[in-house]
Order: sequence, then C-alpha cells, then structure tokens
Amino acid sequence: MGDIPVRFHHSIAFLPTNQVLPLARACDELGYGGIYISDHIFNPRALASRYTYSVREDGAPGWEPETQWPDPMCLISGLATATEHLAFTTGVYIAPLRDLITVARTVGTAAVLSNNRVRLGVGVGWCKEEFDQTGQDFASRGPRLGEMIAALRALWRGGWVEFHGDYYDVPECQIEPAPTAPVPILGGGHSPVAVRRAAALCDGWIGAGAYSEEEAWARLDELEAARRAAGREKEPFAIYLALNERPNIDMYRRFAEAGACDFVCAPWMFAKVDPGTPDDKVLADRLVAVRRFAEEIVAKV
Repeated sequence: MGDIPVRFHHSIAFLPTNQVLPLARACDELGYGGIYISDHIFNPRALASRYTYSVREDGAPGWEPETQWPDPMCLISGLATATEHLAFTTGVYIAPLRDLITVARTVGTAAVLSNNRVRLGVGVGWCKEEFDQTGQDFASRGPRLGEMIAALRALWRGGWVEFHGDYYDVPECQIEPAPTAPVPILGGGHSPVAVRRAAALCDGWIGAGAYSEEEAWARLDELEAARRAAGREKEPFAIYLALNERPNIDMYRRFAEAGACDFVCAPWMFAKVDPGTPDDKVLADRLVAVRRFAEEIVAKV
C-alpha cells in the first residue's frame, strides 16, 4: 500500500490458552502486525448484567460460561519473550475494573518487558458482577476511565510522579519500572460517549465487534465528526476495525486509504473443527488457516 502502514492484529479471544503461544509465534513469522487480546476477570454463574452487544433476548453474552479469559498483561509479558515484532493490543482492557495503581504498575511492567509493544485499548465494561468483586464502583466507571487515562500518562513519566483529580489522588511516588516510551491508549466502543472519549482523550479508537462494510463507514463518519468537535482531526490517530465481510484486498485498501489501517482478524476461526478431533490436530489446522490468511491477504494489502 505504498506509504500507508497496514497492520493485521490477530484476535485470540475464545482461543484456548494453551494454543496462544504457538499461534503468536506463527503470526510473528508470517508478518502479522500484532496480537489482539480481550479482557474479563471471570464468568459469573448468576449473571444479572446485560451484555452491551448481546443479540439474545435475555441479554446474555454469546460465549459459554467455561470460556477462558487469561489475564491480558500476563499474556503480553509471556508472549513478548517469545516474539520479536508483534504489537500487543488490548481490545479492550476494562481499566476501571481495577484500581489506578494496579493498572499503572501492571501495564507499565508489560510495556517494559515487551520493549514498548503494548497498545492499551480501554473500555468501561458491562458486567457489574466483576466490579462488585474487585471493589470498584460500577456507576462511575465512565468518568473514572476518562480521568484514569490522564492519570496513567502522568504516572508513567518515570521518577517522582503524582496525580490529583476528582476520583484519583496519588501523592508523589515512584512506580518503577516505567515505560521508556509513551503507551498508546485507544478508546473502545461505538456508543456516542465512547466515541467522544476516544476522540477527545485517546491516541486512537477500537471498534466494538465486527462490522459490515456499510456500518464501518458509518462508524468512521461518526468518529471523524467527534474528532472535529474535539479539535483533534489533524492529529495522528489509530483506527482499529474488524470487518464482518469476506476477506477482500480491495476492501482493506479502501479503509486504509481512509485512515483505518489497523485491522482485527481471527483466521484461526476459519478452520473447521469436528467434535472429538485431537487437540494437536485442531492446532495444526488452525495454524494452516493463519498461514493461508497471511499469504492471501496480509502479504498483499
């Protein structure tokens, strides 16, 4: 694509944890731009919260209760030692589910161990049961996230740092090791408030789920309007899109030319897995699909 940097970030949501490392190594060798990591702390048996993007009448999410959700920063720290080129993007890390100092310390450490390959996608979350167990207020999660974005940047400067806001008050302290380069913070979600937050406070935006091409263009128009309203339309800004369309080189190129250069994909899901297939055969088939997508799409866009 000439001077337009196009990157494909391979999602590992719903992938068994024991298959993440071999898949990441393959992606590193095949030219993918990064690994895309989702976040939850646990699956509650008694779930009253409605999933924001549920298509079910009861509001439940579409994944099974036994779905694995490994900790994103643990994953990044481990994968960073086994790869050289991949960026690691959280899509999205539920930052206000944790206390500020824990986020600053764990994300900062992962950034150091990965040699500044962390891209922190953040969102407010939807599962009140998780907030109840971590002791964080669910009702204020939106404004707390907005303030946390500014606080994290202050606390990652290295040396003696401090932050004073409405929700967080951190006296002078040192949180080391500190990242040696700014950690990009990306706002996730397509609700009006989420888009405004990303446009005004973040270094980029991550779409919520996979869009049709028509819907993706509409979302980009909304984002552009929000960036103009924030007076930031000319600033560098990363845009992550997942497209619910048949992979198409020309389609990706059209979005890249419009500034959406980071694409979330999951070709491992293309592999057909029959019940009872041995785990090693399942992994082998998934790696074949990962390689095919790299050869047919990643290398040509």
